[in-house]
Amino acid sequence: MVGEGAHPGFVHRFIGGRGHSGVTLLLLHGTGGDESDLIPLGRELAPGASLLSVRGKVLENGLPRFFRRLAEGVFDQEDLRLRTRELAVFVGEASREYGFDPSRVVAVGYSNGANVAASVMLRCPQTLRAAVLLRAMVPFEPRELPDLSGRSVFLSAGRFDPMIPRESASRLAEILRAAGAEVELRWQEAGHGLTRAEIEEAGVWLRDGVISRIEGEREG
Repeated sequence: MVGEGAHPGFVHRFIGGRGHSGVTLLLLHGTGGDESDLIPLGRELAPGASLLSVRGKVLENGLPRFFRRLAEGVFDQEDLRLRTRELAVFVGEASREYGFDPSRVVAVGYSNGANVAASVMLRCPQTLRAAVLLRAMVPFEPRELPDLSGRSVFLSAGRFDPMIPRESASRLAEILRAAGAEVELRWQEAGHGLTRAEIEEAGVWLRDGVISRIEGEREG
């Protein structure tokens, strides 16, 4: 099944999977991207998975984002809270519209998309089974930690990233672990751009870890 449209304000594309795991990848682009940007990455990371790729509806100098920021690395927390919940609601509604399993959604986000995915995991933990966060930082410091037991996160950070301080990536890993998530933090000899090596690492982690466990549950 293939679909596209502007459901609750979100322009998106949905591509039904052909695998047996029932996994759907929620693809979330970086600043200036769109709903087509991460589809090749999603296909590479998890061949056969369904893909739900969403365009952020906040514009910054004409560039799509998932939430507003006040300055580089300074997020509009009220807007982030609103957009996080909108995205979580959208995923639930899309699961009914397209018929995918809402308990087997894995976010794959880059930069701004990774930040909103982390926010969804912390604010609406029932929305995501796992997440691949590429170049993410702490979206906010939660007052209370959610229960993320059974959730898995692959966090890939660049040692020379000029946009994301190392301590912020490390702090995000700490927060997710404290909430009970199983976190794999990988440091790359790179800046803000992605490398071939980390894409391969993320794919192995996703297929051999998260997806294989889900397939085991279905068989059981």
